[in-house]
Amino acid sequence: MAKFNLKVNNKNYQVDAEPDTPLLWILRDNLGLTGTKYGCGEGICGSCTVHIDGSAERSCILSVKDVEGFSITTIEGLAENPDHPIFKVWIDLEVSQCGYCQPGQIMTLAAALNDNSPRNKIDNAMSGVLCRCGTYHRIRKAIDKLLEEK
Repeated sequence: MAKFNLKVNNKNYQVDAEPDTPLLWILRDNLGLTGTKYGCGEGICGSCTVHIDGSAERSCILSVKDVEGFSITTIEGLAENPDHPIFKVWIDLEVSQCGYCQPGQIMTLAAALNDNSPRNKIDNAMSGVLCRCGTYHRIRKAIDKLLEEK
């Protein structure tokens, strides 16, 4: 076990963990931030997406030792602003069905929009987040609406 100093959602934490512990489990088990979901554990499905210094990353394949010193934002951190345009359009268009993948969808989209990525890069990033319910058409409508409003 080792001590790690993490900055998550603009708060500082010190956690005791094995250096190779995935960030996902630190967030969920040590910090109680359960909005970030476990899906595949291999960085494929995108349900565990968080921001590391503003970039969308899969927390299930990042070890705690690799994120010390970076700013980590989870869905809870993004949701601190209830007027965030993504949340508004997600609610207006009733995007979610079961909701399991939605934190990953929202975090991936937020990073792409913050980078002012062109539509093809946004589509490429979003295609990497799997939705078990198939709400892709509603997600696409939400992206279209957000891009119109920019």
